[in-house]
Amino acid sequence: MRRFTTISEFHAYVQLPPPQHPLFSVVDVSTVPHRDGGEPASMVFDFYAISVKRMRNVHIKYGQHPFDFDEGILSFMAPSQVFSIMVANPAEVVEKSGWVIYVHPDFLWNTTLAKTIRHYDFWDYSLKETLFLSAREEATMLGLIHAIEQEYLAAIDRFSKPIIISRLESLLHYADRFYHRQFLTREKANHEVLERLETLLQAYFNSPGLAERGLPTVQYVADCLHLSPKYLSNLLRIVTGQNTQQHIHASLITRAKERLSATELTVSEIAYELGFEHVPSFSKLFKAKTSLSPLEFRASFN
Repeated sequence: MRRFTTISEFHAYVQLPPPQHPLFSVVDVSTVPHRDGGEPASMVFDFYAISVKRMRNVHIKYGQHPFDFDEGILSFMAPSQVFSIMVANPAEVVEKSGWVIYVHPDFLWNTTLAKTIRHYDFWDYSLKETLFLSAREEATMLGLIHAIEQEYLAAIDRFSKPIIISRLESLLHYADRFYHRQFLTREKANHEVLERLETLLQAYFNSPGLAERGLPTVQYVADCLHLSPKYLSNLLRIVTGQNTQQHIHASLITRAKERLSATELTVSEIAYELGFEHVPSFSKLFKAKTSLSPLEFRASFN
């Protein structure tokens, strides 16, 4: 793994001129020289990267997931996230266009954005969950990037940083809006995820050995569905009004109701069967979701 602690170091690696500011840069992707080989197996930045770009015949691999940049997309990478770059077919021409903004956390020091930047969930989305932009959205983003570039290339004065920060905040706000749009417009794909989730939870709670394995976690469910936890929760919240944890609880309560109404098992036995280590935790969750204790539910059902 090759780690880049500064933006200047990365510029030197990809054979770009030094950045205009040591903690911030705006890069035209088409100007980055193509490297025929020798890329590290993986790379990691100690700074943020915001990209709007197309790269034909180039694959980005984020974690274990390859991704093509053939369409216009907006992607975000936070510090310490690992990725790699490779040419898909060395015999074909590499085509790339777009822009990347690199922001070192120190550039944000003593600004409101330093406190709020990680509030945007898309920093924790995986690269395959990037934002596919419409033509109008791409134009909006490129307009903001060009405005940032103009300030970046101007002579640095006391106004430079607050103006760049303000435009970065606008870019992040628009990205949040456009992600929300993507959740709404990909109705078929989103409902397929919901169906897969329901099938997964049904199989999990009906499988043997649940008492030993315990309750499914949000991370486990997201991994099974090949999505990042925050992306999955945000998708589900838009589609159903409930996040992943709430879906897990709903599935669990359904199984608990079945056992309370159709078996003679004690509350303790049911709690243990469903993966709870402590009966009070089960009873507390059951009452929070149904307004009845397990015994009260059983009595009302009978």
